Amino acid sequence: MAKYEVIIIGGGPAGLTAGLYTSRAGLKSLLVERGVFGGQIVNAALVENYPGFPQGISGLELGSLMYQQATKYGLEIVTAEVTGIAQEQPYSVSTTEGSFEAAAIIIAAGSEYRKLEVLGEERLSGHGVSYCATCDGFLFRDREVAVVGGGDTAITDALELTRHVSKVYVIHRRDQLRAAKVLRERAFAQPKLEFIWTTVVEEILGEKLLSGLELRNVKTGQHSILEVAGVFVAVGLMPNSQSFFKIVDLDDAGYIITDETMATSAPGVFAAGDIRRNSPRQVSAAVGDGVTAAMSAFKYIQEVGNGTRITSP
Repeated sequence: MAKYEVIIIGGGPAGLTAGLYTSRAGLKSLLVERGVFGGQIVNAALVENYPGFPQGISGLELGSLMYQQATKYGLEIVTAEVTGIAQEQPYSVSTTEGSFEAAAIIIAAGSEYRKLEVLGEERLSGHGVSYCATCDGFLFRDREVAVVGGGDTAITDALELTRHVSKVYVIHRRDQLRAAKVLRERAFAQPKLEFIWTTVVEEILGEKLLSGLELRNVKTGQHSILEVAGVFVAVGLMPNSQSFFKIVDLDDAGYIITDETMATSAPGVFAAGDIRRNSPRQVSAAVGDGVTAAMSAFKYIQEVGNGTRITSP
């Protein structure tokens, strides 16, 4: 079994930053990522709120730059899915590509799109149901689509879709948007957007391809059919914490509970980014979490006597 001082689980901004700091500190570090490096940001057409890029930067490019920088100092990478962590120390991390051992673990596995959990959603996923406007918007050129949600992601998706489609219906269960002021202003000024307030999706309709949505007004209870070619679901995120509940404490929503040092309930195990409780789920915050978790892991390794490092993060 390959042995490391630190194993980082997740290759989003938090994980890549943690890997950058631990590897620069001289810790033998492994990062395990099951999918695309960069996390959720790779789906963003334009990231406008990350410091250092006043004109904005595409999420894909930002993720690529983070990956290049993180691996520059010797961080090892394996593409695999983590299936579990042994509870005894040193920790053994089981993955689809074998098991790896480390004195400290940084869990930065992020989150995934929350689903509506309605009839037709799973069956028509990829056939009219999407969770990524940047990825799939072009497939609906000059057609009418819907976006479900009222937060930053939903409104950003709706605005992105106006570049391709003829009309976007924004379906929101409340009577006002939760998105940031600048996004609300852009949305209300966009003639291609139409808002359907206090409404939820009851069923996604269609056989082989999506043909429409059955809607329900939450105030009146009235049902209606909205004919659209596609629906983009943007109703929040779920933490990817299913593999870690036996080793660290989670809150009722499944997020990992940490203190201000990113330490979890398990000694030598830290969490960073979207997967931890009270994360603002922003790229800048994830980067800060990654720094803190890396420095805490470095300190932990020194304290448990697994070698004195020459440099520090």
